Amino acid sequence: MDSPAFGQADLSNCERELIHLAGSVQPHGALLLLREADLVVLQASSNCDAVLGVPAASLLERPLSAVDADLAREVAMRAGALAATPLPLLVSLKVPAATGPGPRRLEGALHRPPGGGLVLELEQVDEAAAPPPPLDVPPQRLRERLAQAVQRFSEAASVGALVDAMAQVLRDLTGYDRVMIYRFDPDGHGKIIAEARDPRLDSLLGHHYPASDIPQRARQLYLLNRVRVLVDVHYAPAPLVPALRPDSGEPLDMSLCHLRSMSPLHLQYLKNMGVTGTLVASLVRDGRLWGLIAAHHYSPRRMRFAVRAAVDLLAEVASTRIAAIENYAHAQVALMVRRLEQRLIEATSVEGDWRQALLRNPRTLLQPLEASGAVLFHGDEVLTTGEVPSTPELRALLRWVDAQPGAGVDGPFACAALGKAEPALAALAPTACGVLAVRLSTSRPDWLMWLRKEQLQTVTWAGDPAKAVDMNDPLQLSPRRSFEAWSEIVRGTALPWSQAERVMAGAIGSALVDIIVQVHAVRMLIAEHQLAEIRAAVAASLEAVLVAGADGALLFANPAFVTLCGAGAAPAPGTPLATLFEQPQEVQRVLQATPLSAWRGEWALVAPDGSVLPVAAHLEPVSGRGGLLLGFIVTLADLRDSRRTAAARRHLEATLLAAGAGVPAGDAVVGAIFTNASLAAMDIADGAGGTAAAAPLLQELETSAQRAAALYAQIRNFGGGG
Repeated sequence: MDSPAFGQADLSNCERELIHLAGSVQPHGALLLLREADLVVLQASSNCDAVLGVPAASLLERPLSAVDADLAREVAMRAGALAATPLPLLVSLKVPAATGPGPRRLEGALHRPPGGGLVLELEQVDEAAAPPPPLDVPPQRLRERLAQAVQRFSEAASVGALVDAMAQVLRDLTGYDRVMIYRFDPDGHGKIIAEARDPRLDSLLGHHYPASDIPQRARQLYLLNRVRVLVDVHYAPAPLVPALRPDSGEPLDMSLCHLRSMSPLHLQYLKNMGVTGTLVASLVRDGRLWGLIAAHHYSPRRMRFAVRAAVDLLAEVASTRIAAIENYAHAQVALMVRRLEQRLIEATSVEGDWRQALLRNPRTLLQPLEASGAVLFHGDEVLTTGEVPSTPELRALLRWVDAQPGAGVDGPFACAALGKAEPALAALAPTACGVLAVRLSTSRPDWLMWLRKEQLQTVTWAGDPAKAVDMNDPLQLSPRRSFEAWSEIVRGTALPWSQAERVMAGAIGSALVDIIVQVHAVRMLIAEHQLAEIRAAVAASLEAVLVAGADGALLFANPAFVTLCGAGAAPAPGTPLATLFEQPQEVQRVLQATPLSAWRGEWALVAPDGSVLPVAAHLEPVSGRGGLLLGFIVTLADLRDSRRTAAARRHLEATLLAAGAGVPAGDAVVGAIFTNASLAAMDIADGAGGTAAAAPLLQELETSAQRAAALYAQIRNFGGGG
C-alpha cells in the first residue's frame, strides 16, 4: 500500500504517513548525526547556528572534536554505555560558542538510530536560550515530588483512583494547563478517564476519540519513544542538512528523536483545538499501548530533560501499577467464582442437580456480568433465567454461536451487535443483542450464555468521525475542524463486554466444567448402568482426573491424566492410587485420613520415564447412603507454571535487593520505586496464580523496575537540573 512521505499525507492516507522520516526538527533544539567510528558530523539541522552558535555547513564532514573537544569526549564516553540501557542516554554539558558572547549551556540525548551512527540532540538551557525558557524543578524538590508521587500511585486501589492521581500529580509537576489520561478500548478508540485542568477551561472528561485520531504508525512510535514534547504548534521546522544520510542515501529514521517534527495533519488538529504546546507519555502494558498521558498548554512550553525523565519514570511506575491492579481484579474474580463453585457443589450433593442451582438465583449469575438474561444449553435441555428470547429463538442462537470458527476454544465468545453479525437473528435484539458465551464441552454443543438487551448507547465524541471532509480546504486537512461535542446514538448494539467480564465468564465456565466432571465421576461410582455415558464425559475433560475405589485402587484415569504424565497409556485399573506418586506413604495416609472431607495439597507425580512432575491435588471423597465411602475423585493440575512464577518472583526480589545495595541509604525515590515493584509482584503473583502468564509478567515487571531505576539514575546524574 502507498505510504505517503512526511508532510504529503491527507485524510485519506494519513494512517500510513511516514512520520518517523520527518527530515526536520523543532527549532528549540539542534540535531547532529555522527559517524560512530570517528564522530564525524554527517547531518546537522539547519538551526545549529541559533542553538550551538555554529552554522550547519561548518559542521558537516568535520569531526565533532574539531568543533568542541569537550563535547566530543562526552559523546564518546556516553556512547559506550548505550548498549547497557534501554533508554536514550541523557547528557548535560557546556559548549563554547563559535559566535555570541560566551559558552552555551546545553543538554540533550544520545541514541543509535536504525541504520547506524549516533544521533545527538541538543537544547540550549541557559538564559541566552530562545523563549520560552525551559521548565525546571530544583533537584531536591524534584526528588521529593517523585517519592511522593510513586508512593501515591502505589497506594491506589483501583484504576480510577490511580488515573485521577496521575493527572493531578503530572499537572502539578509540569504546569500544563490541562493533563488528561486516555484509555484505549479493544478497537483502539480512546476515552478521557481522568483530567486535571485550569478551572477556566471546559472539561473534556468522558469524551471519546475515534481510533483514527492516532494513526497506527504513531501508536508504534509511542511504544518506542515514551515521552514526546511539542513546544510550539506554530514552529517553523528546521530541516536536516543534507536531506538524506550521506552514508546510505536513505532518510534518517527519527523514531527515537525527541526533537522530531510532527505531522502537519497533527499540528493542524491541535491548531483547530486552540492548543499550542503538548506533552504525551505512553502507558504500556504487556507490550501494548494501554493508554496515554496527554497534556495541553495554550502557550509555548518547554521543559528540562530532567523533568521529561521524571514524567517518563512516573508513566513507567503507573503502568506497573495498572498491571498490578488489573491482575488483582482477576484474583477477585477467581474468589467470586470459587464461591459460586462451592455453592453448586453443595447443591449437587443435596439435590443431585447443579443446573437448577446455577439458575435459581438470577442475581448471582447475572449481576456480576451486568447481563439481563442467561441460558444454559446442556444436552437437549434449555434452562433460562432473566429476560430471554423464546426457546426456538434460543436454539437458533445456539446453532449460530456453535458454528462460529474457533468459538469458545481460546476463550469466551463475545458479540455486542448480534443483528449486525447475523441479520437472521436481528429480531432477538430486544432481549439478546449482546451475547457472551462459554463452551462447557468439547464433544457436544453445551454452552452457558449471558445476554444483554439492545440499548440506546450515547457516546460523547470530540468531533464527528463521519463528517464529510473537503480535501480542497486546507483547514480540513486535520481529523476534523469543529471540536464541539456531539452525541452519536448507536442503534442495534448492546453495551460491549469488557475484558474483565470476559475473564469472569471464562472463569465461571471453567468452574462449571470442573463441577460437571465431578458430578459425572460421582454418577460413575453409584450408577453402573450409566458408566459408558459418564465415562465419555469425564474422558472429554481437559483436567487430569483419577477415580479410585474406597480401597484406594484405581478405577479410571482420563486421557488428560495420560497427557499430563507423558504416558503412552493409562495405568491399569486396580493399580494402587498411591503408587502413582513419589511418596506413596503420604498419599495413602491422606486416603485413610480423609474419609468424609475433601483434601487439597501438592503431590509429586512419577512419570513413566522416571521424571517427577509437581501437581496440585484435589481429593474428593464420595459417600453413598448412610455415609458409606464409595471411593475418591482426584483432580490434578500441573504446578510447573506456578514454580516458574515463584522462581521469577524470587529472581525479581533478588534483583531489587542487589539494586538497592548500591543506592545511598534513605533515598526515598528508589525506595518508593522498589516498594512499588514489590507490591506489584505480590499482586501479579496472586492475580495470575499458577498460569503460564505470571512468569512473563514478573519478568516484565523486573525489566520495568530496572528501567525506572535507570531513569532515576539519569535524573541523579543530571543533579535534577544539569
